Amino acid sequence: MKRQILLLVALLVNAYAGLFAQNTNMQTYTMEHPYKVEKLKAPKGKKVKNVILMIGDGMSLMDVYSAWVCNRGCLWLDNAQYIGLSATHCTDKLITDSGAGGTALATGHKTKYHAVGVDPEGKPLTTIIDLAKRKGKDAGIAVTCRLWDATPADFCCHNINRDNEQEIIADYPTSGVDFAFGGGAKYFTNRKDGRNIFEELKNQGYYIAKTWEELEKWESGKVFCVPYEVDTPLPDERGDLLARATMKGISLMNQNKNGFFMMVEGSQLDDYGHFNQLDMLMKELHDFDRTIGEVMKWAAKDGETLVVVTADHETGGLTLHGGDLATGRIEAKFASTGHTGVMVPVYAFGPGAEEFTGFMDNTEIFWKIKKLMRL
Repeated sequence: MKRQILLLVALLVNAYAGLFAQNTNMQTYTMEHPYKVEKLKAPKGKKVKNVILMIGDGMSLMDVYSAWVCNRGCLWLDNAQYIGLSATHCTDKLITDSGAGGTALATGHKTKYHAVGVDPEGKPLTTIIDLAKRKGKDAGIAVTCRLWDATPADFCCHNINRDNEQEIIADYPTSGVDFAFGGGAKYFTNRKDGRNIFEELKNQGYYIAKTWEELEKWESGKVFCVPYEVDTPLPDERGDLLARATMKGISLMNQNKNGFFMMVEGSQLDDYGHFNQLDMLMKELHDFDRTIGEVMKWAAKDGETLVVVTADHETGGLTLHGGDLATGRIEAKFASTGHTGVMVPVYAFGPGAEEFTGFMDNTEIFWKIKKLMRL
């Protein structure tokens, strides 16, 4: 409910944006309890058996740098061996959204604004999850948003309009995904068409976990864990839930000797960029970074896992104006309550990481992963 109220406020601000020439409100934030970061030793091998693609929804380089300052000059992202920049425009707009931006990452093709997993004419596109499954690998997603939201839908569903939420949920039983964690339970059952998507998933051989505790006890096999009616709780309330869910998915899918592909999203970064909430943006980014840390530590030991971290677009136009590295204080302003056209960072760790340097289109990330996984 808190997030729905915040969204309403953000929409009202957008509606009256013409009254304000610029957002001139300076905000400050200090991280009181920084966390430790280890220097990881990157794997030396070249085989890419698994890929974990981690998407910070709306995450900019300025967001990352601000979070770096807050944590006293260190992030788990610092362990990335190679860094690049990605252009995010879609076919019909210079400034994209999570539908088109995520579809480019999931399929290697540009599409129109608001489309998920389809081309500009609405024809379904082949996703990286489809290719992984054809190769005998497992595939999974873990997000902090509702599963009908654009980014998870980009990888598992097909619809010309991301706002067709109930239609999007109806695609999950045929998505082929082996592991799914996120919110959005209400449209699995409370539907206009009377369908029970949870029952359909059960008929497809999935275990349905309604709580984290049920997922935690699950030891093998396909699973959908949807503990929340809409989104997962706020960062302060959910703790390290994203990291725990991600590592649970990895432990389940790693049982497949052929390997796996996983998409992990720090979903609520986008929300707090829209809301212009600096403190919540930093909390969500630090949660995402700690999840990155757990994944990188696992990948470093595994030796055959590539970790790629990027964003689908930028949100909020954050600019850092001052602060103090020693105390973790930042002073910043937002330039917008919407998306912007800033290029987004790409970080890579593990075998094949050297492929992700320089300037690239967002579609290239898909093709690089496809090539490295030999899909």
